[in-house]
Amino acid sequence: MLIFATSDKGGTGRSVTSSNILYRSALQGSDVCYLDFDFGSPTSGAIFNIPTTLHGTTQGGLHSYLHGMVADPQRLEIWQESDRSSLRSRPPGAGRLVLLPGDSGGGEFPITKENTERCARLFLHLEEEFDLCLVDLSAGRSYATEMVLAATANEALRNIRTRWLVFHRWTRQHVLAASGLVYGERGILHTGENHGHDREELANSLRFVRTAVVNPDSPELEGLRPAQIAWLRDVDRDLSELASSRKVGRTLLLGSIPLDPVLQWREQLISDNDVWSRRIANRETLEQFDSLAKKIVDDAAWETL
Repeated sequence: MLIFATSDKGGTGRSVTSSNILYRSALQGSDVCYLDFDFGSPTSGAIFNIPTTLHGTTQGGLHSYLHGMVADPQRLEIWQESDRSSLRSRPPGAGRLVLLPGDSGGGEFPITKENTERCARLFLHLEEEFDLCLVDLSAGRSYATEMVLAATANEALRNIRTRWLVFHRWTRQHVLAASGLVYGERGILHTGENHGHDREELANSLRFVRTAVVNPDSPELEGLRPAQIAWLRDVDRDLSELASSRKVGRTLLLGSIPLDPVLQWREQLISDNDVWSRRIANRETLEQFDSLAKKIVDDAAWETL
């Protein structure tokens, strides 16, 4: 299965959230692969604590592969390459956790017939090797998004299950932006249809994930004044109505990630140790990552209502 992670705006927490989801999938026993298609900012190595690829790789990454400069892109076994203690060894029962980094200083580039074909071949090969491949795309109406839409329209990939996660913060600006990215002019559905996808099928393969969500009823907000709590509830209600009217509402919501200091200021993988021993991350955040790791492969969670 191929999962594409995208967002209309930067700063949504798309990369750190999708990395955590894939990490939980590996802990649940799946062999997983993370492809850094955020061509303008390939920094996934920092999330996985791989010191040689904090800002992309110089050893033939995805940019080099798609440009035809190397036969295969570099791949890193995270259980072996990470310098973080909780990631240094593969836990019993866990699956493989592999990163395909982008090139350091690679930047965005237009799609061509040749690099689209290389992209399709890479997806075919990895789909056979891994249970789940997550492709982290550049934000917005990017060349990366257009490339994967063109590649997955290839006849050879027609039988491969593909799903889309659209990340957005729980604010008015981000809700409007996420809706526009999916349904607007030159958005995902419009671009996919232009490349040969069935619009309805593509729409059914897409779900939204909210990030940095503040729950007005959370016990952690007990220190706020009553007027502030009432205001938060009003805003939350208004956002729910806006999301529903823009087709970004609960019927297409796969999950919500709470506002968490570890994600906000460190942008790292959250381990069980961070929650239960060090107590620096919140249990609710870990539970949401676990839930999303199961939902992305659960057909029932993707049934059209």
